[in-house]
Amino acid sequence: MQFDLKGKNALVCGSTQGIGKASAFALADAGAEITLVARNPDKLKQVKNELATDYGQVHQLIVADFSEPNVLAEQVQLTLNDDKTFHILVNNTGGPPGGQIFSAGVEAFESAFTQHLKCNHLLVQAVVPGMKAAEYGRIINIISTSVKQPLTGLGVSNTIRGAVASWAKTMANELGEFGITVNNVLPGATATERLASIIKSKAEKTGQTVEQVTQQMKSSVPAKRFAEASEIAAAVVFLASDLASYVNGVNLPVDGGRTKCL
Repeated sequence: MQFDLKGKNALVCGSTQGIGKASAFALADAGAEITLVARNPDKLKQVKNELATDYGQVHQLIVADFSEPNVLAEQVQLTLNDDKTFHILVNNTGGPPGGQIFSAGVEAFESAFTQHLKCNHLLVQAVVPGMKAAEYGRIINIISTSVKQPLTGLGVSNTIRGAVASWAKTMANELGEFGITVNNVLPGATATERLASIIKSKAEKTGQTVEQVTQQMKSSVPAKRFAEASEIAAAVVFLASDLASYVNGVNLPVDGGRTKCL
């Protein structure tokens, strides 16, 4: 069974590294035409040049910072004005810094809310009219397993991720009748730059070595290893495809079994 996304256009956020980049590659491999979104133009160009073009795709890029949601929405709208319809939207951006929730300043919550929920909402508002016209839409939000089970030391992230999950479920209920699905992918510990940063920070705070913290984290996963970004991207491609047409409003953990609740 192969995923066929030929003729579909995908808007992939945070796509110069980690899960976003892996998702862009996987969607392109399945035939989708990709519009990359991130703030670093040089990295965007590099990723764009590496994307598969086996089906004649012409990939694009948008330079935008998620700390400026209105500018992001304007840039996407300019692309839509060129008669572009996005059938697939992958909402993804870097998570908030770690730390205990009690010590977090109000501005940390405001910043995370802007970069995650506000940007997601504006992007959905921009792409949904085209999805309705095409009678095909896949909105996929990369969140976290903290939606099901809060993670220690990630207070702001736990809070904002939960808000995004509730927003997405509500949106799924509203858009389902138009052939548009809204689902959340919940990655577990994944071998990305963000995870490396979290491990380093924990090692410094606890006096342990990076290797010790890494092993502790891996031991908490039944699979006894971290995920590869490509494994998260595989779930994204499935949810973006025709095969997931009746999967709507779900939180899909891709975590090697680490999350203890159902």
